Amino acid sequence: MKNINFVLLGDASFAEELGKKGTTTDISIYDKKTSDAILTWTVPITYPDKIQSLIQAINIAEYAILNVTKLDKFVGEQIIALDHLSMSQGYILHSYNVDQDRLKSMIKTTEIKNYDFLADSNELRGKMSNLEPKRKEGSLVIPIDHSFDVKGVGTVILGVVKQGKVSIHDELTILPQGKKVFVKSIQLHDDSANEATSPARVGLALKGISAIDISRGDVICNPGYLTTSTTWVNAKFKKNPYFKEEMGETHTYLLAVGLQLKPVKIRFLEDQIELELLKPLVYSPGQHFVVIKPDASGVRVCGKGEII
Repeated sequence: MKNINFVLLGDASFAEELGKKGTTTDISIYDKKTSDAILTWTVPITYPDKIQSLIQAINIAEYAILNVTKLDKFVGEQIIALDHLSMSQGYILHSYNVDQDRLKSMIKTTEIKNYDFLADSNELRGKMSNLEPKRKEGSLVIPIDHSFDVKGVGTVILGVVKQGKVSIHDELTILPQGKKVFVKSIQLHDDSANEATSPARVGLALKGISAIDISRGDVICNPGYLTTSTTWVNAKFKKNPYFKEEMGETHTYLLAVGLQLKPVKIRFLEDQIELELLKPLVYSPGQHFVVIKPDASGVRVCGKGEII
């Protein structure tokens, strides 16, 4: 069974044509099961008011769909976000009144320059049915996007297996809490399973932690695989040229690593930056990140980098 996860940006009004609406908070997740695949589409419903949901929705997915009905600053910001998060594969649809040549000029130097331009949602369905999942082997990594208590079941988390495989009865670690958790059961699109591999979207029933102690961005992994820091990390950084505000050491920014959004202060050194962490961060060396400033007056994506 193939598992493929999309982010749906721009005009998402046709999401219900693609799949059934499921979990909804500041993001909505639609899903559909066919004879050979489980597909999900994540929509950041609080964007453009809040850029946080845009960044997290993109980080849940492996492919993007951008449906453009007008060329405005928010389309530009979504293109920048997709570029900075290296979402290099996807599709673009647009309404008849959108100048396609101008749109192509907006993306020509970005990571999304090779997106396929499609005529309509019917052509999109055909393209999606031929995609292959982006599997990633290695030690288990599941960033959590939702958690809750279910009567008679206990703590349940939802998330995409970004790397590796999870099995029933696995003893794992949840970070940054550092607690050991036990996998009681696994669900794939409401069906019970004994295991799930990347990039499946899963529901896990866990023993060892309460849902009230879990936040979006917390990570389930094999013991000892990931690092947690509570002080600072060093990183390479490239400022977004469209972010016009001066970046200062007294300002607070949000650091997006996976589904984590952590407040940080930034110290600019000669050839790198030092990120002062105001909350614990879970990461692996070499992991990429994006810095955002939600209250910026213009583009809110400050830049991107790599943790050293």
